[in-house]
Amino acid sequence: MILVMNQLSTKYLFRTIGLWFILSVLIMPVFGQNNKFTVVIDPGHGGRDPGALGATSKEKDIVLAVGKKLGNLISANNPDVKVVYTRSSDVFVELGNRATIANKAKADLFISLHCNALDKRRASPSGVETYVLGLHRSKDNLNVAKAENAVILYESDYSTRYQGFNPNEPESYIMFEFMADQYLNQSVNFATSVQNRLVNNSKRVNRNVRQAGFLVLRDVAMPSVLVELGYITNSADERYMKSESGQNSLANSVYLAFKDYKKEYDKKNHLYASNTQRQTGDSAAGESSGSSEFRIQFLTSSRVLKDNAPQLKGLGPVDYYLDGTTYKYTYGSSPDISGINESLKMIQTKFKDAFIVEFKNGKRIR
Repeated sequence: MILVMNQLSTKYLFRTIGLWFILSVLIMPVFGQNNKFTVVIDPGHGGRDPGALGATSKEKDIVLAVGKKLGNLISANNPDVKVVYTRSSDVFVELGNRATIANKAKADLFISLHCNALDKRRASPSGVETYVLGLHRSKDNLNVAKAENAVILYESDYSTRYQGFNPNEPESYIMFEFMADQYLNQSVNFATSVQNRLVNNSKRVNRNVRQAGFLVLRDVAMPSVLVELGYITNSADERYMKSESGQNSLANSVYLAFKDYKKEYDKKNHLYASNTQRQTGDSAAGESSGSSEFRIQFLTSSRVLKDNAPQLKGLGPVDYYLDGTTYKYTYGSSPDISGINESLKMIQTKFKDAFIVEFKNGKRIR
């Protein structure tokens, strides 16, 4: 038996070394080659693949809703960022194609969204986990990777396409021992920020940052994470992830982590402006465009607030304009009122009296 296992391990070792050499040539680093920062949002599963099943919901629906909310937040507040989705509707996208979409976009960051699940014969835990690529260090991590990688079984040619990889065979995961992720540090930093935001801002149970062998992370040539937003097999987690307020909070927490990551990225690339608050209104620099923009007004103050002021409740980046002697704070910006409506729902969970205001040429329209 030991001899057989050794032979199996040797077979997979040589196959892995060959595969890794091919991958290193085919997916040469494209990270950072875009002038415009590009983030790929990857809502897992879709179409004929429902993902994990809860009592009253499907993983594919939850992650698509959260993913689109996340993309809307990024687009509304970051004009210098391009958002790409691997899917924006209920369609099936093969696992390999998700990486292809990201690599062709020359993305700078890849965020894959999922829901965790546990065999119904066992009591389901609750909480969030954020994964980076690597060899699983525990049986639980392996089981999560197996569940997410099993999507390839929906593909007719998976054995050929994925070089004989079988998501149910532990030996297949030997390859991840030899795959040194050149973006591991960036991935871990972002994963840590995501996890902290989900725990501190969305008040989710902390199940930590982990490593495991996810195929969808293996082939992307950029920093990447896979976020398990909660256990769909836990009734409390499922209710939260199904709710509009829960989805808004989850999307906002991942967005805040993205904002943290982008801020550091801009610093390293000398793109960072020291002030995250921007004064607008009568005293703003003239804007040449005659088109309208819509923002969310959520707070008034008799003075300018610091970025970390408790009155802002962790919200950012924010703008303000001076109306008489009162500083009025706004969040987000969109040329289309429908584009800001999604953010309004999220803001009203923290500031119930928030409302949309219109600006033109940098001045508020009343």
